Amino acid sequence: MRYNYFSTLFIHLILACLLLAGLSTTARAQEKLPKLVLAGPFSSVANPLVHMVESGALDDIADKVEFVSWRDPDHLRMLALNGETDVLAMPVNVAANLYNRGAPVKLLNVSTWGLLWMVSRDNNLTSIEDFRGKEVAMPFRGDMPDIIFGVLAERAGIDVKKDIKLRYVASPLDAMQLLLMRRVDHALLAEPAVSMALRKSGSFPIGIIAPELHRSLDLQKAWGLSFERQGRIAQAGITLVGKQRNNPELAARIAEEYKKSLAWCSENSNACGKMIAKRVPMLNAEAVADAMAVSQMDAVSAMSARFEVEFLLNQLFAKNPASIGGKLPDDDFYWQQPK
Repeated sequence: MRYNYFSTLFIHLILACLLLAGLSTTARAQEKLPKLVLAGPFSSVANPLVHMVESGALDDIADKVEFVSWRDPDHLRMLALNGETDVLAMPVNVAANLYNRGAPVKLLNVSTWGLLWMVSRDNNLTSIEDFRGKEVAMPFRGDMPDIIFGVLAERAGIDVKKDIKLRYVASPLDAMQLLLMRRVDHALLAEPAVSMALRKSGSFPIGIIAPELHRSLDLQKAWGLSFERQGRIAQAGITLVGKQRNNPELAARIAEEYKKSLAWCSENSNACGKMIAKRVPMLNAEAVADAMAVSQMDAVSAMSARFEVEFLLNQLFAKNPASIGGKLPDDDFYWQQPK
């Protein structure tokens, strides 16, 4: 009898454990998100997000995972506010601006440290001073490229309103087209538009009319020289937006998968280029691969990058406080693992 009693108890314990495991699995399945939306620009910062979708890296946490692209800063701001996006790649100054104005945004990482270049028909322009008196096509008026150029020019004693003719355009791709059509000789471009311009200027049939173009000034290097610091800028990263910004499990998973996908894109630049070109026909697969080779990409957690972020934001604040929402963002702007 004693044997049967313990045998029966053992069986009941096993059944109870199996039942609890089943309930736990069911609970996890119920917690799976119905949809997860990742968004970013036509830029190297978004390549890992696309790979995360294409590789199915997040399929176990959402029934549907998709990537959408934003076209310009206004479209970006709309995505951050409309509640339809969960993970959003954006410039850090825009993230700070949105946060300070009450938008549901939290910085998860900084991954883009260098993709701004001056592209010119003249290969002898190697400093910001060399652009004095010249016309420069400038994308995104009042946003990151324009502000960085303005800070560097001001520190070099250049009045951009008097000493340089800035021709504002909607995007880096628009600036690239002006270069290729010989309507401007110089433009500030962000990768992959830089690599696109360099490849197209030597290709047929565009090469017949397009000028020979050069990477004339690395703005990250110029930044380092101007401020006597490392030649990189905390330009863009990944944010969590809306109700998911306070989801620690999702935040940790996005950070982990983004880092993995960034490594994959860096190690498999040709495959990455083909992947991106399928989604964005206006981008050339070879140019995307070229961009990955020259862009400074490194996924650094928001807290670890905070010093560099605040250095940049302080420069922007001094020039135009409204560009970051009137103040430095507080601690809650930077995502960190709950203790």
